[in-house]
Amino acid sequence: MAATMKDVADRAGVSIATVSFVVNNTKRVSPDTRERIERAMHELGFRRNAVARALASRRTRIIALVYPDLEHSVRGSATDFISSAAQAASDADYNLVVWPDRGDTSQLSALVGQGLVDGVVIMEVGLDDPRVDTLRRLKFPFAVIGRTRDTQGLYCVDIDFEASLRTAMDYLQGLGHRQIVFVSGTRGGASSDTYGPHVRTVQAYRQAATERGIRPVVLRSGQTVTSGRMIAQQLGTNAPDATALIVRDDAAAAGLVAGLQGRGLRVPADVSVLSLLSSHEMAAVCHPPLTIVSSPGRELGRLGVEALLRQLHGAGPTEPLLRAGVLELGESTGPVAHAHAFPVGG
Repeated sequence: MAATMKDVADRAGVSIATVSFVVNNTKRVSPDTRERIERAMHELGFRRNAVARALASRRTRIIALVYPDLEHSVRGSATDFISSAAQAASDADYNLVVWPDRGDTSQLSALVGQGLVDGVVIMEVGLDDPRVDTLRRLKFPFAVIGRTRDTQGLYCVDIDFEASLRTAMDYLQGLGHRQIVFVSGTRGGASSDTYGPHVRTVQAYRQAATERGIRPVVLRSGQTVTSGRMIAQQLGTNAPDATALIVRDDAAAAGLVAGLQGRGLRVPADVSVLSLLSSHEMAAVCHPPLTIVSSPGRELGRLGVEALLRQLHGAGPTEPLLRAGVLELGESTGPVAHAHAFPVGG
């Protein structure tokens, strides 16, 4: 038979009302008393009634993670963001749902207008993001994993693209590379030009290359293995002197490596490939395993939820929290080759 609040009250030596205060988080209880009650709940296997608690506190204890399902597949580093956000929500006694964003802000308005969630965390942010404008207008609690053009007053966390890119450039330059090409690896369409990660990584690459006296070359690729193979076909025309490539998308990086090998080039003996802000899992399935600057997705997923919880608890916004990726060596990079030539015809 399931334990009741009376059972918990008897075990902890308190009143049923005091147990209710702890279960529903509706009134302050001293730390010692709270600890006794929570210990009693654990020993008895007491389960909180989520619906009753929501009614009592006027909160659903649900957070929505808004993710654009049409333009991005949930794979690689994206799963790190989502899984860590879910864990952070659970640790704070919230539930997290992934809300598919189909590019229609009216659906987002309906989500928050019906009181289905207590707050929203937005991923895959544009520099001028209509979702941010909508939530600001509705005065609804939200946090952002990413950065808009203007971050004033926002609760946001993001990748430090500049530091992550410098790490990649420093490493490759240390291996003797001077012809380092950047492969954007971003979604197609005009929206790429206002998509925060794309704009910031390209800017960071151009700045880092210029500072090092390297001629910047940017090639635009999609976020698929096929698009990476296509870049390999185009290198002879677009970047014939390239000795190293930094690729923004891990699937495109895997396709690029396969495409280079298919054209008779050795990785890394002829050309080095480094995947920027990649996941460990995607790096490992490539042959050879990719050298990466890892994505800080696990940390940012947690920080994004914590930023929202600060807002729900009345704390003010801070400056954007930035986290850089970490260099992790694989087998796809090596010292610059004395000479190599891309096959004729591409």
